[in-house]
Amino acid sequence: MSKLKTVFCCQHCGAQFPKWMGQCTSCKSWNTIVEEVIQKPEKKNWSTGGANKNTATPLKVSEIALSNEQRISTQDSELDMVLGGGLVKGAIVLLGGEPGIGKSTLLLQVALNTQVKVLYVSGEESQQQIKMRAARLKQQNSDCLIFTESNTATIFKAIEQTQPAMVVIDSVQTLHTSNIEASPGSVSQIRETTAEFTKFAKETGTPVLIIGHITKNGAIAGPKILEHMVDVVLQFEGDSNHIYRLLRAHKNRFGSTSELGIYEMQSTGLRAVENPSETLVLQHQQHLSGTAIASTLEGMRPLMIEVQALVSSAVYGTPQRSATGFDLKRLNMLLAVLEKRANFKLGAKDVFLNITGGIKIQDPAIDLAVLCAILSSSLDLAIPKLVCFSAEIGLAGEIRPINRVENRILEAQKLGFEKIIVSSHNKLAVNKFNIEVIPLGKVEDLLNVLF
Repeated sequence: MSKLKTVFCCQHCGAQFPKWMGQCTSCKSWNTIVEEVIQKPEKKNWSTGGANKNTATPLKVSEIALSNEQRISTQDSELDMVLGGGLVKGAIVLLGGEPGIGKSTLLLQVALNTQVKVLYVSGEESQQQIKMRAARLKQQNSDCLIFTESNTATIFKAIEQTQPAMVVIDSVQTLHTSNIEASPGSVSQIRETTAEFTKFAKETGTPVLIIGHITKNGAIAGPKILEHMVDVVLQFEGDSNHIYRLLRAHKNRFGSTSELGIYEMQSTGLRAVENPSETLVLQHQQHLSGTAIASTLEGMRPLMIEVQALVSSAVYGTPQRSATGFDLKRLNMLLAVLEKRANFKLGAKDVFLNITGGIKIQDPAIDLAVLCAILSSSLDLAIPKLVCFSAEIGLAGEIRPINRVENRILEAQKLGFEKIIVSSHNKLAVNKFNIEVIPLGKVEDLLNVLF
């Protein structure tokens, strides 16, 4: 038994110090340094407990055999698309998100739907609690094994006995290994347990899906090296007050990070939304002012979203500016462009903006729709039906071109829109679409076209 060593670790970045300090000199965080007792025995292999006898030798790139193995399908179209076509054998996937957003529900659905043997390891819930969730999901898989344990040595023993084709860990903050004398959830335990599962996945070719908690700032809890160790980092986003959930890939070694998965939270679990444009755009029976439809892109997927604006007289002297799902600073910039270039006096008006569905949009191509919704509410004139927008607004009042405008036009055409307003600087063959494409160059021209 080696001598115990006491170190002080930062819970944000994992930096180690010989004594306690109020501020971490590495990440500049305050009151994040805690004392940990670290024991450094001889490293053990995940399976045999002895030294790992690695017989690998360096090879030339031309000598490495490339296998065309099929990916493991999760039987979830949205998750497979975000992963790049399914799970790669030996991949480590880290899923983070807010508490109650649906992380455990998503991975339990995957475990119950997939056609391979899955070991679902939970350190947070009992087997009866997981059974209750599985009954609510109304899905059964005879090859899904539930195991409630947090010690990695016991988990690896169960893996050797059951030989699963996929392992799900819920969550990494509850795991602990006997190699480290520290509490579960500490920087040292998270780093060491993740390293053990990474070694297991690479040696056996078994994909491992790990759930990770997040901090109050939205980052995955634990050291930043955790995100470097894994192959895929997924972020599950959404608002608990809305039914839609967004799945994004912040890192993907086996595919693109530009894909987006959309789910709808129901009483029976998460349902993949195949055509989100139809659900995000509400076809009103009455013609309402302050509403505009934008054609945007989330990753590689075109979406039609509804933008709502409300402009009213300021009661308390200082006008209010509020935006939900849209950048507030960009909203203030668009209001300044309206006042300077289109001579609209909105300085004494309250402006409220909302992106329906509870999603957040970063695409600048919805600038034109935001501008039109504000104009419609200010004038109390409804925008003609079946008209949508897709363009960026510059500070000089020019309507700027956007990328992949043809995909946006085709999405609007598919949903039955008759007109779409884009930038005149986009080089388009207007005649090849079954929808009227109206090119505009300046903000001043909007009023003549719309009203």
